Amino acid sequence: MIGAIIFLAFLFGWAFGHLDAQRQLQGYIPGISTEKNRPDFGLFWSAWDKITQNYDGALDYNKLIYGAIDGMVKAVGDPYTMFLTSDQAKKFNEDLEGSISGVGAEVGIKGDRVIVIAPIDGSPAQKAGIKPQDVILKIDDSDTKGMDINTAVSKIRGEVGTKVKLTISRNGKEFVYNITREKIDIKSVKWDVKPNNIGYIEISRFDSNTSALLNEAIKDLNSKNVKGIVIDLRNNPGGYLDAAVDASSDFLKKGAVIVTEKKMTGSSKPQVYKSDGKGLETDPNVPIVLLVNEGSASASEIMAGALKDNNRAILIGEKTFGKGSVQTVENLGQGTSLHVTVAHWYTPSGKNIGKEGLSPDIVVGLTEADVANGKDPQLDRALLELKNKIK
Repeated sequence: MIGAIIFLAFLFGWAFGHLDAQRQLQGYIPGISTEKNRPDFGLFWSAWDKITQNYDGALDYNKLIYGAIDGMVKAVGDPYTMFLTSDQAKKFNEDLEGSISGVGAEVGIKGDRVIVIAPIDGSPAQKAGIKPQDVILKIDDSDTKGMDINTAVSKIRGEVGTKVKLTISRNGKEFVYNITREKIDIKSVKWDVKPNNIGYIEISRFDSNTSALLNEAIKDLNSKNVKGIVIDLRNNPGGYLDAAVDASSDFLKKGAVIVTEKKMTGSSKPQVYKSDGKGLETDPNVPIVLLVNEGSASASEIMAGALKDNNRAILIGEKTFGKGSVQTVENLGQGTSLHVTVAHWYTPSGKNIGKEGLSPDIVVGLTEADVANGKDPQLDRALLELKNKIK
């Protein structure tokens, strides 16, 4: 009897205690300490409950979640930290795999506007007359002021054969371009031999095929006994970090610093990327000139800075774009991804690429009149410099 009484007392105590806990949980909104700089997620859950319980209409819960994440990411205030839906993530991956459907222009953000970093060689954008540093005021009828890069890209791209209208500002004047979208297969490396037995290599972007194509180019030029090399990085908007490191390694001795990745906050140790010593063109007796301009960004600035600071090449052209932040890509599930700026790039001499860009050793401009007349004073100067060095 005593044992039964004790058991029943325990059972009733547990039941009433559990019921009391359940009552306390009703209306409970999870949160985090509201101490200084600590977020209170109660605000979010309160808003969620009020919308889902009171809104008079059908709700797409995935859209609500995506919108909440997108709003949080935009609040960071960094144009390169972004949330991609499954469709957007797919398009992003296709881009760096060398095949896209659109107009063929790499875009970025400056201030509160979308700006053209560079049109891809041979693309509909280039053929239409789009130029580096063009400010895109409107995409179709959508004003781009305050538009994030992800939204801009999704609006510019589309099905092959469809048109997109871009309203452009250039030197204080407005231009309207109606461009038909095409499938754009990108070969990131082209090469040939210029007069005086000077090799010419154009790298238009750093994608998954760049390293192999560059090795092929160097082997071919070496078989022709070139005496110097021009590497053209003009209007190269960047791409994969690994591809830029591999490309730089082709011209640098083992152990040479290519780029340093540093965090602006926290105390983590900087990550230093160095040449692996497997380069195919590391002989200093083969001089190199690198061509850069305002369309040279990100990974192309890494390569330019690496060869310049290691005294392997001189830069000719115009100041580079200045995009030196590092993004990590996190897969969130359902095909979505999150791009987060986690660090910034510094050249071997310590220059913050994103803050300063790169200034050429020899400044040479390229005007619209030059292009219209088939002239290229930047390339001409590069060839002259090499001609004088190999005498």
